[in-house]
Amino acid sequence: MAKWKYDAQMIDRKLAAAAERARLADAIEPRAVSARYDRNHQRIVVELTTGATVSIPARLCQGLAGAPAEEISKVEITPARDGLHWESLDVDLGLPELIGGIYGTREWMSQLRRLGVQAKARAKPNARANGLKKVGISSASRTKSTGMRRRSPS
Repeated sequence: MAKWKYDAQMIDRKLAAAAERARLADAIEPRAVSARYDRNHQRIVVELTTGATVSIPARLCQGLAGAPAEEISKVEITPARDGLHWESLDVDLGLPELIGGIYGTREWMSQLRRLGVQAKARAKPNARANGLKKVGISSASRTKSTGMRRRSPS
């Protein structure tokens, strides 16, 4: 019979650590309060916990470009409130990426740029840190000063 890798105390510690990470993420990362499709302007409108409202043209989003308005209007907020989901279209988009001007995969973003759409490219994992070094700021101090956590490369 196989032995358990973790005992009950270890599981409790891991659960408590995960809950703390989630609490911190809720405090510093954008979370959706509501999301809807504005048919008149053909935009997805997301209200955030910060009070800000973000409006994104649906035609820029991978999986939504060319989709019928009826399907786009079925937008749902993910359980963690950090993304948007369209069940019938099988589309999931993250809020941090959308807010940052990233509307899909690298290939999708390249296609948008070829079409002349001003969209941000995904930065290489160390590009920001290297840029900060050039101006004499360490990435560690930058992270502490902004209170933002570094994301792992995708």
